[in-house]
Amino acid sequence: MASGIKAMFGMAPKDDGRGGFTPSSVALKLATKSKTDYDHAEYPDALQGSTAKVLMVCTEERYMTMANGVKFSTGNHPVEMMVPLLHLEKAGFQIEVCTPTGAPVKIERWAVPEKDDAVTDALQRYQPQFEQPQSLKALVAAGLEDHADYLAVFIPGGHGAMLGLPESEDLQTLIRWVNANDKHMLTICHGPAALLAENRGGDPKDFAYHGYKMAVFPDSLDKLTPKFGYLPGPMP
Repeated sequence: MASGIKAMFGMAPKDDGRGGFTPSSVALKLATKSKTDYDHAEYPDALQGSTAKVLMVCTEERYMTMANGVKFSTGNHPVEMMVPLLHLEKAGFQIEVCTPTGAPVKIERWAVPEKDDAVTDALQRYQPQFEQPQSLKALVAAGLEDHADYLAVFIPGGHGAMLGLPESEDLQTLIRWVNANDKHMLTICHGPAALLAENRGGDPKDFAYHGYKMAVFPDSLDKLTPKFGYLPGPMP
């Protein structure tokens, strides 16, 4: 009965036809927009002709299994990927994309702002990298000491950032390299969950970011979202 009522009012998650579910019609109206607030800002001090790079670490996992066993069709959130990326480009940085093993990047396509030309154009420009990203495993195995041109690592949000990345030994190596070499770590929304890789089950007091304050997607909202069909069940 409850599922029928939810379906009637557009609050039932949608079957993606591949064994998972995307957010309901109501959830999409509440949580997504057809156009972002990207303002095309210009940076007077932007790097000119620079080879300085930002490594964007993305998820290669599509499905998160909820506590009720139902799969949520996720990945990285396109706005949380591309709006920061557009600003970084305007500031003169080159963006390189990687996933843990070099498998294609998974993106929450249901959240693409279809009327935002800047974002949709950037998604199209980066599609070759999304289809054939670098392998973080191979990058770490080859050694990070030769990558002085990486000035920052960026981990975008989306629930997919919680899949695989927090347990990644290679991401642990990368994060520790970032901190040891005075690079910058950039991450947003669910992305900071990936930073758990730095300590991977160790004593919380030894966590490199112990004591930091972070702006993240709150647990309280993750508990609420199944009620209107953003998630197809409670978080695992």
